[in-house]
Amino acid sequence: MPVGGLVPRAADDAAELVVRNAKIHTGDPDRPAAGAVAVRDGVITVVGDDRDVAPHIGPATRVVDALGRRVVPGLNDAHLHVIRGGLNYVLELRWDGVPTLREGLAMLREQAARTPKGQWVRVVGGWSAEQFAERRLPTVAELNAAAPDTPVFVLHLYQSAVLNRAAVEAVGHGKDTPDPPGGQIVRGRGGEPTGMLLAAPSALVLYSTLAKAPVLEGEDRRTSTRHFLRELNRFGLTSAIDAAGGFQNFPDNYSTVMELARAGQLSLRIAYHLFPQTAGQEIDDLARWISTVRPEDGDEWLRLNGAGENLTWAAADFENFAQPRPELTADYEVDFEKAVRLLMENGWGFRLHATYDETIRRDLAVFEKLAAEGLFPAGNRWLFDHAETVRPDSLDRIAALGGAVSVQNRLSFQGEAFLRRYGAGVAADSPPIGAMLERGLTVAAGTDATRVSTYNPWVALHWLVSGRTVGDLALRRPSHRPGRRTALELFTRAGARLTGEADVKGRLRPGSYADLAILSEDYFTVPEPEIPHIESVLTVTGGRIVYAAAEYEGLDEELPPVSPAWSPVAHFGGYRSTPGTERRGVRQAESLGEAVAESERHRRWRVGRGLTPEGTAPVFDPCFVL
Repeated sequence: MPVGGLVPRAADDAAELVVRNAKIHTGDPDRPAAGAVAVRDGVITVVGDDRDVAPHIGPATRVVDALGRRVVPGLNDAHLHVIRGGLNYVLELRWDGVPTLREGLAMLREQAARTPKGQWVRVVGGWSAEQFAERRLPTVAELNAAAPDTPVFVLHLYQSAVLNRAAVEAVGHGKDTPDPPGGQIVRGRGGEPTGMLLAAPSALVLYSTLAKAPVLEGEDRRTSTRHFLRELNRFGLTSAIDAAGGFQNFPDNYSTVMELARAGQLSLRIAYHLFPQTAGQEIDDLARWISTVRPEDGDEWLRLNGAGENLTWAAADFENFAQPRPELTADYEVDFEKAVRLLMENGWGFRLHATYDETIRRDLAVFEKLAAEGLFPAGNRWLFDHAETVRPDSLDRIAALGGAVSVQNRLSFQGEAFLRRYGAGVAADSPPIGAMLERGLTVAAGTDATRVSTYNPWVALHWLVSGRTVGDLALRRPSHRPGRRTALELFTRAGARLTGEADVKGRLRPGSYADLAILSEDYFTVPEPEIPHIESVLTVTGGRIVYAAAEYEGLDEELPPVSPAWSPVAHFGGYRSTPGTERRGVRQAESLGEAVAESERHRRWRVGRGLTPEGTAPVFDPCFVL
């Protein structure tokens, strides 16, 4: 592709891919900006301008003209449940980015009509009632009306789930079904389940109910995972750290990504963690894994990164901010210390779910006890996840022990509930990102998708820099809102530090992995409210074009069709793109059209009940009488 004087030359070291005519943010302080990069064998070989890459263009080199767009290092989500998300992606109806509940219910109604008998319609995370114009959840009655015969399960954050009548029957909830520990089955006057489930405060009742839904098997699991990875590539993601999670068993639920890795079909680099699933059996599980695999086993595409995000169930606090902070057992440290000691003695790092400072303080006391014995951290990487209410002196203790922190934008979806419970002062400092950075801590950012937040990293980046929820409520004070360059660093090289790959990932410089994204809009200059609307138009992972849109459509690798054919993803796709401010006039006109349609439906309702005569409505203004 000879463009602008870049004529192919015969060269033994010819690049396989060149991206030119770009505004490249390299993330490399030695050369922060460039106009072109060259790639060979999955690694960046040249960073410079068109003149620098020209000698490396051969007859087989693919040259991509970025058309002056912004290019950034590939994004790295430091806390994403990518393995579990991939196994379920094509089964889920996504309300991510949907602006109104009315639209969401219309999608649900349409999907129920095509869903075969025995299957469910499930909406599992990525949305909040605060994002809807109506600012509310769907009711059980609305779900029954939309899908009278098809089971429907709608999960709302870690707070609640709404089931229609068919789903209540499918899961077997009845008058005599006991409430699970930490959860509530809401009941009517006669004791029958209404269809509402509450995490009070544990989400176990939500996830154990969802676990009764049908699952994918065989090739459908691989296809679902590949399409989910492509959806992540759509937003410029090239790496993720899988935080494991409940109902994600090793090795069974990891087999799909392992098969894809062996076949060279991963389009996203995954570092994964192992999470003991059975209370009371955690130490035995960890000991068995330690004898089987070791951290950093694998390669640059799929590698073990350690244990967590839970080590023992008793040490886990829950983050349903609609409920009070849970009181953990007085003696959880006994087994927790055994788990940490076992990991340290065998060279395993870990990540640890800890929402509240009260939990973090108790955990740190265990770490400090082991440090006094010379066993912690013993050269192993470790971090706290979430840390919304961590206090400054706890941050000092984390820094002294060589720890890191991974923050997620859970409060962009749960911020209103957090504010109501803890007040504006606490919310303004949650999480205290500025204080973390001041102490020199590695602070990596992620989404915690897919069952609470959306997997769209630009929503998280907007939350980082603005401190605003998806309902546009401003929470965090300016000192805890990093600038755009720092926020991008949290989503690129900081995540690479958590996996020991900072020398080859997160920056665009010679010798680094060729992971990059050409953006639809310039992240550094668009108005702040436009950040969530950014997508990638071309994503490269390891020198492979793994996502292509706009002028580049068709350059990416072909995927098999979504399967099964009735999948919500086959009809609605994943994240629902919404217009930015420059297109709000169009959205306003669309809203007026929706209002007219709603008015006509209301008129028909009144006619059906004899409240309005059939036929054309009378004209009340004589100016309109001909």
